[in-house]
Amino acid sequence: MPSITVKNIPDHSYEILKQIATINHRSINSEIICLIEKATLSKLFIPEQHLTLAKRCREKTKKFLLTNDTLQAAKEEGRP
Repeated sequence: MPSITVKNIPDHSYEILKQIATINHRSINSEIICLIEKATLSKLFIPEQHLTLAKRCREKTKKFLLTNDTLQAAKEEGRP
């Protein structure tokens, strides 16, 4: 399995990394591997896809008008 060496980690970043590792019950090395896996396995963000999805959602919900009066009525009904 390949290995890497990371040099010149800022002190503040290293302290945060240690805290996160402790919270997750991992060693610092294991936490770094986990973070690398999350970063490399996540989907590529393509703004056009998100804009298209947002436009579809807006189109589906445009008949539902949310106004201050609607919100006030919901609050008065006891909804949070």
